[in-house]
Amino acid sequence: MELTWHGHSTWHVSVDDTSLLIDPFFDNPFTSVDPADLSPDYVLLTHGHADHVGDVGAFTDATIVGTPELVGWVADEHGADDTVGMNLGGTVECGSAYVTMHRADHTNGIGTDYEYSAGMPAGYVIGDTVPTQEGDEDAFAFYHAGDTGLMSEMRDVIGPFLEPDAAALPVGDHFTMGPAQAAIAADWLDVDHVFPMHYDTFPPIEIDVGDVEREVAATGSDAEVHVLDGDGSFAFERPYAEE
Repeated sequence: MELTWHGHSTWHVSVDDTSLLIDPFFDNPFTSVDPADLSPDYVLLTHGHADHVGDVGAFTDATIVGTPELVGWVADEHGADDTVGMNLGGTVECGSAYVTMHRADHTNGIGTDYEYSAGMPAGYVIGDTVPTQEGDEDAFAFYHAGDTGLMSEMRDVIGPFLEPDAAALPVGDHFTMGPAQAAIAADWLDVDHVFPMHYDTFPPIEIDVGDVEREVAATGSDAEVHVLDGDGSFAFERPYAEE
């Protein structure tokens, strides 16, 4: 599995021969990518705020995945023909990847005045095998938390049952968790790798990203914090060694 961060909450995830783009928003200071140069197989949307769906119209050739309300809006507004409406707790097979939707603690309006509801905001656990209660040492899963505050489901459900190995967590504070609560989230999730996201895009979410590593260490977690440069990638190969 290879992860590429295009700034803010925009991630490109490759699972074998399947490519997934999460929350396409390229109007941010960390990326130089032109959306027209990307051709993902699937686009996953966590919620309807403009800084998460701003460039979804460039990817209507892909399969759009999200809540029924949100993908319905993409179909109506942008003419997307291939959509998958799913909901919290569900798992769908997306090519070589298995995508499980889980709740996020946030708001979820669409449009300048948030005149439309997009249902519950979400995060996704993306794995290379279907999630089961039987452990699989060869399985690998990446959790994109979406925009969220700290929530006990990370400790009680996502960590012990969906078992992500790596997590992209919002750390910019103000609209989501800040470094201290994101560090608690990493500890509760029991992940080995943490990728900060959703920071330094706008003035309200400017932080010292070094605080994330310090806060994670303060929890006693052994998780490694990876602060990627914009458009930077990180690859995992069984048994999850860096490439």
